[in-house]
Amino acid sequence: MLQTLKNIFSVKDIRKKIIITIFILLLFRLGCFITVPGVNKTLFMQQVGSAANGFISTINLISGGAFSRLSIFAMTIGPYITASIVLNLLQVVIPSLEKLAREGEEGKKKLAKYTKYITIALAIVEGLGLYITYRAYLLAPLRTGAGAVMGCLLFIVSLVAGTALLTWLGDKITEYGIGNGISLIVFVGIISRIPAGATALYDYAVGGLTNVLVVALLIIAMIVVIAGVIYVQKAERKIPVNYAKRVVGRKMYGGQSTHIPIKVAMAGVMPIIFAMSFMMFPSTIINLCTGGNPTGVWNVIYNIFAVSQGSAWYYLVIYSIIYMALIILFTFVYTMFIVNPVEIANNLKKQGGFIPGIRAGKTTADYISKVLKYITSVGAIFLAAVAILPVLLQGFMPVSISFGGTSILILVSVALEILQNLETQMVSRHYTGFLNK
Repeated sequence: MLQTLKNIFSVKDIRKKIIITIFILLLFRLGCFITVPGVNKTLFMQQVGSAANGFISTINLISGGAFSRLSIFAMTIGPYITASIVLNLLQVVIPSLEKLAREGEEGKKKLAKYTKYITIALAIVEGLGLYITYRAYLLAPLRTGAGAVMGCLLFIVSLVAGTALLTWLGDKITEYGIGNGISLIVFVGIISRIPAGATALYDYAVGGLTNVLVVALLIIAMIVVIAGVIYVQKAERKIPVNYAKRVVGRKMYGGQSTHIPIKVAMAGVMPIIFAMSFMMFPSTIINLCTGGNPTGVWNVIYNIFAVSQGSAWYYLVIYSIIYMALIILFTFVYTMFIVNPVEIANNLKKQGGFIPGIRAGKTTADYISKVLKYITSVGAIFLAAVAILPVLLQGFMPVSISFGGTSILILVSVALEILQNLETQMVSRHYTGFLNK
């Protein structure tokens, strides 16, 4: 391990990227402790930040405790992720956006700009919803009279600015650091809540709120889930590819055999993050539309999307079905955007490659597409099952288990992604890959 760390930090470029990544993540953690100006932090943390509500617990987990303090990063990167989902879906129905996606780097820059515009719009809507819900926790001069307008603007602008800053920091990690910046920010937010979660679990066991055997079973289940996630993340289907021999001048090229690796979890952790953000957004909209006091149908919908320990079993079941469907949907959508069977088949044909027993061209593309759908189905169902299991257990557990399968999926997936990124960079610089030792 020490030799591995030595090899990593001996390469100047990698060392620089790691330092930049750590510095930006420290800025993120620092921002989690900067409360929105004008908020009574103590009162908010006592009455809201410590609540066991599933909606609040989930946001607080992803934000690394920022929501419990109502800090400038309380909304995290949720609006950005939702904006990414919206823009990706619009590419399917709007030809001009689809054309931009195929124009290479310039097209990606324009799409990134549109994503940020949508992010700001969504952040304003979500910020307004949070203001309506929690304006009672503003200081008295900012709640009444002429100060109310100033309080509203200060509250919303602070949250929107925090989300914009967090999105910018994530982009900088992706550009200059190690791994995907957005995933890393969510990763660090969840990691920061592990000590508090472990302490709470210990207090439950010592205080008699739950049986020690239950705690032991939860730990064993967590270990099993981690092992399963690692296995699925590393699993892949290898499609054999042969290259025909051809003579160019006096040299012979081709004739070798290789394979196309199709990973079971090709989309990685992004579908989980997309689904979590989508599930949290309706509660904000309902709070905005009802002034923080939903009734009738709005209350039913709110209870579905804000399940917690103690929620009625039918709310848990409906929430789980929607959550599972979204994970499966986003897994297929995201995989479709990162893997193009037609493009792979065309490249194979140009290079003289072929899959044994499969005709080149459209037949090859159809075969790769078929394999991709089958493999992606297995991965999507596994991810969905692991994500919803803790949600279903909440109805039968005596304590809240907000740190569940989804959190483990994100942590393990992002950790593997970082290791793979380092592995690739080390191999490209003629070091032996440390993951293979």
